[in-house]
Amino acid sequence: MRQAEIAPSQPPAASAEREAWNERHRASPELLAEDANEFVMAVVAESRPGRALDLGCGRGRNALWLARLGWHVVGVDFSEVALERARHLAEGADVQVRWVHADLRDYVPPSGLFDLVLVLYVHLPPAERRLVLGRGVRALAPGGRMLVIGHDLSNLSAGYGGPQKPELLYTPETIAGELAGLTVERAERVTRRIVEEPDANDAIDTLVIGRRP
Repeated sequence: MRQAEIAPSQPPAASAEREAWNERHRASPELLAEDANEFVMAVVAESRPGRALDLGCGRGRNALWLARLGWHVVGVDFSEVALERARHLAEGADVQVRWVHADLRDYVPPSGLFDLVLVLYVHLPPAERRLVLGRGVRALAPGGRMLVIGHDLSNLSAGYGGPQKPELLYTPETIAGELAGLTVERAERVTRRIVEEPDANDAIDTLVIGRRP
């Protein structure tokens, strides 16, 4: 298993943000191997294993699930604590994933290489989000698909959890418009059950799937 690559030095604000995520992952219980996000599983059910890029992979839930299916996966995250948890799970499951320790605002993936790019719950200011999504689009091989999921703007008033700043939230129209060069196959709001809190409102997410011609 390759070790996580070293991230470039970060300005203080980015370092503070990364450390906040490190603390969040430290405080979370160790995860067991589990299924991927339900929408990832639905998309992959239509695909043969190939090369996948998981941007903002966290503790590797989706990357590990893809690897178990035979995908060659690169998982990128700026939390070294999350990647260490992911690496531990990968070793226990005897699967190979290339983990890259990098801030998505700096990371530039190779162009035209991946059959699947995931961007799940990556909530950045609009200009930074467009930068990350644009690089994800360029990383797709011909016929490759990109799946973007995030907390929808309507989740702020009618859903559960997620960022509380409207400018960080998604709408189907906004995200679809930021995937220039892709054919948008789906762009809609979807609901997600909060299993941990049965009495809570369902979360409301934006789901967008695009394909490179």
